[in-house]
Amino acid sequence: MEHYTAHPIPPAALKELRTADDAGRAPAPFTDTEGGAPLRCWLRRSTPGESVVLVSYAPLRRRAARTGADPGAYDEQGPVFVHAEECTGPEGDDGLAFTNAHRTVRRYSAEGRILGGRLVGGAGDFGPALREAFDDPAVEFVHVRAVEYGCFLYEVTRGGQAQGTSRG
Repeated sequence: MEHYTAHPIPPAALKELRTADDAGRAPAPFTDTEGGAPLRCWLRRSTPGESVVLVSYAPLRRRAARTGADPGAYDEQGPVFVHAEECTGPEGDDGLAFTNAHRTVRRYSAEGRILGGRLVGGAGDFGPALREAFDDPAVEFVHVRAVEYGCFLYEVTRGGQAQGTSRG
């Protein structure tokens, strides 16, 4: 059985984003009084009282800087919530996060070009969507994105530890 790994935003990128985001803006931390913001540093929702920041993040641009790929016009940036201060991130593989709503599983080549996508309706649809995506040898990674705003939630790759329980 194939296993998939969900990746939060890497610590080095988080450190940079807390200084200036990918649009060049300084972060403006705030206390999340209600909770529920999808934290891309932990792959969980915020709890009331946590200090968070909404920053602009360009995952394909950052991947291209690491790999030498050129995503061309597919390079996009968008808003993501992260903790305002340094955090440790997830302590293990708790499975796929934010699976309690419609999501898009968008497929990418190693060069960062979109190869297709699929709308998923809930936790039970993620396994088949990922299998379908990774059955294509041209697919290097996928992005899980929110449907309503198109926001990046996290990247998924082949391998790693077995999936655990989905988190919502």
